[in-house]
Amino acid sequence: MNRSRLSLRWRVSAAFGLGLLVVVSALSAATWHLATEYLLNQRQQSADRHSRVNARLVDNEVRSQSGGLGELLSGLTSGPNSTILVSLPGGWQTAGRPVRPDLLPPGLLSRARPGAPAHDRFTADGVPVLAVAQRLATQDGFYVELHPLLGLERTFRKLRMILIAGTVACGLFGVVLGAWAARRALRPLAAFTETAARIARGDMRARLPEQAGPDLAPLAETFNSTADALEQRVRRDARFAADVSHELRSPLTTMTTVAEVLERRRDAMPAPAQKALQLLLAELHRFRGMVLDLLEISAVDQADNGEERELVDLGPLVRSGVASSPAPRPALDLSAQPLLVAADRRRLDRVLANLLDNAARYGGGAVRVAAHASNGVVRLEVDDAGEGVPAELRERIFERFSRGSHAGRRDPDSGTGLGLAIVADHVYRHDGRVWAEGRPGGGARFVVELPEARG
Repeated sequence: MNRSRLSLRWRVSAAFGLGLLVVVSALSAATWHLATEYLLNQRQQSADRHSRVNARLVDNEVRSQSGGLGELLSGLTSGPNSTILVSLPGGWQTAGRPVRPDLLPPGLLSRARPGAPAHDRFTADGVPVLAVAQRLATQDGFYVELHPLLGLERTFRKLRMILIAGTVACGLFGVVLGAWAARRALRPLAAFTETAARIARGDMRARLPEQAGPDLAPLAETFNSTADALEQRVRRDARFAADVSHELRSPLTTMTTVAEVLERRRDAMPAPAQKALQLLLAELHRFRGMVLDLLEISAVDQADNGEERELVDLGPLVRSGVASSPAPRPALDLSAQPLLVAADRRRLDRVLANLLDNAARYGGGAVRVAAHASNGVVRLEVDDAGEGVPAELRERIFERFSRGSHAGRRDPDSGTGLGLAIVADHVYRHDGRVWAEGRPGGGARFVVELPEARG
């Protein structure tokens, strides 16, 4: 999987959020359009009624020519921001907030018809207004009233903020809802992943629980059937390897005994026979080590029910293992506190012995063995004096019959390629981790981490 891409959970969450954002945006746009159109229509109808009454009064005053037109216009203004403009053959007369006639929208007066007022919205000196123009019945004049829209604009602004905030909130809610739905939907896949990882670590008894859903039940059943078949095959292979190894022990013991008898009479042999005997003894020792490793691998592949586990203090175990190793003793760096783990002591002894043997074979010998506890794990480190392990081989060397950069060598010191595989299997059986890394100053460092047990 490409790590640069978003995880499936976040893609589902983003899809939920985007989908809900699009739907709510469309609804908000429709709400905005309908609400503003309705409010504007209501305001326009109200302005029409008000302006029609005022225009009739102005028309009557102009027809009567009583000279009180200015006073009438002042009385007809509805507020400090309203404006009335009357166009007569003698010029314009205004009342209310002063607005120059040339600021009126072009074509407003030409669209006004008797009984059919013209409307237009514009901003007059910073104030949004609705202009209503009506033709007067006398003297070919026009009555224009500018109705302020400040209250309506405030309503529009609040409505816009509410719709935008609601749209954003719904989008975020969609992301949260998508994350929740994805987590619930992917929960069975997490169980599948964990079970598959347990099987990959060697726990062949791991199985998926029965699934109630009709979509997941066949998958769980197929997975468990596959795991059963894999377990049976592994057990058959383990029994086969164990049987072959046991059958090989008797003839191998016989050949080793005969070779040792010949070794004691080596001086009586000609030089070619001595060289052949030396090669035979080396191969027999290597063959014997391989058989023992195969027997150990067979034991590892057997089911581990945890009955042989006990509380083991890693400090004394390391001291004892280093003291019994035939290799030169490395420096010890052990914690003074008990390093307790719940483990099979025999398997931990084998882990340490194989790491020390690996350091002696390939790393110029172990130079430091350390054991400490922190953050709930006990950490064992074995440092060697070799050239280190290339980064591309640090995982492969824990595979069976893999000898890293020494692959292909036929000398007996090259090993069988099973030592580190046994280490990895034993560590995984104890729910731990093992890996190789570079040692500060050169060389390789093999690290084992096991869960710490509370005494």
